[in-house]
Amino acid sequence: MNDKETKIAVVTGAGSGIGRAVAVELLRGGWSVALAGRRAERLEETAALADEGASLCVRADVSDPDDVAGLFAAVRERFGRLDLLFNNAGTFGPGGVPFEELPYDAWRHVVGTNLDGAFLCAQAAFRQMKEQDPQGGRIINNGSISAHTPRPRSAAYTATKHALTGLTKSLSLDGRPYRIACGQIDIGNAATDMTERMGTGALQANGEVVPEPVMDVADVARTVRHMAELPLEANVQFATVLATTMPFIGRG
Repeated sequence: MNDKETKIAVVTGAGSGIGRAVAVELLRGGWSVALAGRRAERLEETAALADEGASLCVRADVSDPDDVAGLFAAVRERFGRLDLLFNNAGTFGPGGVPFEELPYDAWRHVVGTNLDGAFLCAQAAFRQMKEQDPQGGRIINNGSISAHTPRPRSAAYTATKHALTGLTKSLSLDGRPYRIACGQIDIGNAATDMTERMGTGALQANGEVVPEPVMDVADVARTVRHMAELPLEANVQFATVLATTMPFIGRG
């Protein structure tokens, strides 16, 4: 992209994992990227990994409406417009806890981050994309394999990811009059800090703990960039990117 064609993106959860990989991929591809996350030092580390593009680091908790408003105000002030939101910030919550023992505050934390946060960021992005000239933009929600098939003892995470699919579909419809496209990427076993346990063993539906294959997170980042760089007349509604031999299709 040349300067005239530079696109502006917001990536939430950009301090680690998938968010970091996507932010770096976009920056190296010539995008300007606002990196959002709870830890400012991790955002700075992400920005330092890319030697191209322009970055803006904004400490923000996506479950806090005031933080989200501040994030998008900073993007508007710095860049003047917004072309992409990668709604990525999320948490698994406590692992291995039986459903009947899941504390309500743990449930609320997962819902607040994964669902409330996605709603708040999408709403702020939607407003800006609707008001700017030229109008339009793209929202990509980070779903999960769990938006299709849950793991045992993952009620909070799975519920939010199923809800995120509904949000994606609603945004796709509501955005049509304003050239706002919305799609979702469902990811299975990308190698990040959050999925380290997959290599040593993950609880299966039959009660066994079995190591699972993982894939390079860079493959996810390239897929998100492809989705992001389509013209607004085209949209990847749902994409599933997963480690080829992980247990998902059929009986695994």
